[in-house]
Amino acid sequence: MNYEKKRILITVKTYPHPSATYQELVCTAGVLEDGSFIRLYPIDYRYMPYWKWYKKYQWIEVEVIKNDKDSRRESYRPKVDTIKPVSEPISTKNNWQERKKYVLAKGLQTIEQLNELKSKDKTSLGIIRPKEICDLIIEPSTDVWKGQWQTVVKQNRLFGPDQKPLEKIPFKFSYVFKCPDDRCNGHIK
Repeated sequence: MNYEKKRILITVKTYPHPSATYQELVCTAGVLEDGSFIRLYPIDYRYMPYWKWYKKYQWIEVEVIKNDKDSRRESYRPKVDTIKPVSEPISTKNNWQERKKYVLAKGLQTIEQLNELKSKDKTSLGIIRPKEICDLIIEPSTDVWKGQWQTVVKQNRLFGPDQKPLEKIPFKFSYVFKCPDDRCNGHIK
């Protein structure tokens, strides 16, 4: 396999969820120095050595290979043991000026534009600046993982680290918003 080293500014870390294959997963995304988006998956974040833990808006170096099981353009499989934080998190000073230099390098999109890119070249990540945020919806959800994940969370392992407790957030959060695009009828994400 031909891995290549990349320097990535981390911008997204999801809440962990159980995985039968990887014990636990945290989907992570960021931008390269030219502003191109990249998704790193899978990462078993809480099972990595603490000194490899990274924060949002922190640069890391990691060896990656295009994820052949994920057709989305930005998806790469990291070689987790090569993850190395290489900076402190970038400051929010001057109205996020330093962060914006990288995160907004490729400009803004609307959901409609991203949907067009998705069907054209499998692009799935972008920066959206809503024209209007209409609502934040917080809905109760179960505090129990779905059946297959309950098994993973409760399972003792013969090899590897013990399963760490993972609480399920008993809520679902969604934004209702409109894009600055004449075709937009509103979105719930």
